[in-house]
Amino acid sequence: MSQSFEIQGQIHSIGETISYGNNGFTKREFVIKLTGEGENPAYPNHVALELLKDNCGLMDAYKLGDEIKAHFNLSGRLWSGNGKPEKCFTSLQAWRVQAVSAGNQQAPAVPDFDYNQDPTPDYSNIPPPRAPEPLAPSYGNAAPAPAPAPNNFGNFDDDIPF
Repeated sequence: MSQSFEIQGQIHSIGETISYGNNGFTKREFVIKLTGEGENPAYPNHVALELLKDNCGLMDAYKLGDEIKAHFNLSGRLWSGNGKPEKCFTSLQAWRVQAVSAGNQQAPAVPDFDYNQDPTPDYSNIPPPRAPEPLAPSYGNAAPAPAPAPNNFGNFDDDIPF
């Protein structure tokens, strides 16, 4: 299973959905210019992603120039054929595409947390424990419990050498 990644960018191009073979396999490619955190606009970075099967329609809601966030899996495979040298193909297979609003380029990475707040829980509102309930009365002709054995440790003499 491949790992999931996420990138943000501006749509540069959107390809048509293409069918391959007779089994209904479809594929659609699109290219984005990365604009997320850490990108240098002086050196634009264009990345091609692909949508497969039922996900091909995800790009219908977008147009060139829209700012999106794409979630994708990275996958690769080897190919060799007809005596040619082995070749490695890498694919960025998008599975979710989201619009990025103009006012909020990046979602916060972590929820707000007050580090000055005391992390000790407040137990003052917890009621005290209840007293144990008495044992159920014995029924029938049950004999009372035997008395505990007397403590004879005061005059105990053992032969252990230590």
